[in-house]
Amino acid sequence: MASATLAGPAEFALEAKKSRFLAKAMPVESPEAALAWLQQAGDPQATHNCWAYRIGTAYRFNDDGEPGGSAGRPILAAIDGQDLDQVVVLVVRWYGGTNLGVGGLVRAYGGAAAECLRTAPRRPLVVWCQAELACDFALSGAVHGLLEAFSAVKSAEAFDESGLRLSLRLPASSYEALAARLRDLSRGAARLTRSETDPA
Repeated sequence: MASATLAGPAEFALEAKKSRFLAKAMPVESPEAALAWLQQAGDPQATHNCWAYRIGTAYRFNDDGEPGGSAGRPILAAIDGQDLDQVVVLVVRWYGGTNLGVGGLVRAYGGAAAECLRTAPRRPLVVWCQAELACDFALSGAVHGLLEAFSAVKSAEAFDESGLRLSLRLPASSYEALAARLRDLSRGAARLTRSETDPA
């Protein structure tokens, strides 16, 4: 699984046989966000606006009128080749009067996308998980004190006859350490159960 995404937008321009190519890349968290960004980032005056995105197992690409497989797929290959996730890349082409052929297009689109991503700032991709925590009332102060240390965010809190119940969102990499710390603190009385993983 890819471990990084972009830290912000990036651009890279190149020219091939008088055609100009401008690659633009952006971190996105959903296919809807990718498509919304493409709508406003594209240039309606350009000859082609070709793109691809990868968000976890979801991906799409578009050749926008270029020969099949010559634009969108090489852009997606550039994203995957850089081991990135939650990324959308648009390569805008202004035709310069000379045909590049399919091989030339693959090199231009894939090359512009790859160079744009290679030089872009990155940040680690955090995989989050949801967890439910149940503990005695007497531990609630100590438990709340632990949350920040493990980057856990409380999304819901409830009290019932058995004590405190919290719904948490925390980095999946912190889950085992927090569970162990809670066991030590409560002599095994506090329970942390994982409910679902989400990639955002």
